[in-house]
Amino acid sequence: MHLSTYLGLLHTSLTTLADAFREVGRGHGEEPDVRQTCQVLAGRVDRQAEALAPVVERYGEHREDEPERLHAAGLETVRSGPVGLLRDLQDLYTLAGLTDITWTVVGQAAQGLRDRELLDIVDACEQDTARQLTWLRTRVKQAAPQALIAAR
Repeated sequence: MHLSTYLGLLHTSLTTLADAFREVGRGHGEEPDVRQTCQVLAGRVDRQAEALAPVVERYGEHREDEPERLHAAGLETVRSGPVGLLRDLQDLYTLAGLTDITWTVVGQAAQGLRDRELLDIVDACEQDTARQLTWLRTRVKQAAPQALIAAR
C-alpha cells in the first residue's frame, strides 16, 4: 500500500506551506492584511498537520527515494515591492494547490479503505485549503493591477 508515501508528501507540503505563509507574512509586513492573514493561515495549516498525525501513526509516513519532479520547495526569502508581493502570493498559491490535490488523493484512498476518521479529516482540511486558495486568488487579483500597470 502506497498511502504512506502520500501521507509523507502531504505532511511535507503542509509544513512547507505553513512556513511559507509565515515567511511571506513577515516579508511583506508593510501590507497589514498580508501579514495578519498569512499568520492566521499558517496556524490553520499547522492544525491540518496536527489533525493528520493520528492517521500517520496508523498508516505510517514514507518518502520514496526517487527524486521528485515537482515538490514543495519552501520560500527562504521574499521578494520586495509590488511585483515581489505578487510573485510571492503566486508561489503560495502553487504550494496550496499541491496541498489541495494531495488531500484529494488521500481522500480517495480513505474512501477505498472506508476509513471514516480519515475521510472526516480530509473533508475538513480540503474545505480549509479551498478557503486559503480563494483568499490567495483574491489577493493576487487585488495586487496584480498595481504591480503590473502602475508606474514605480
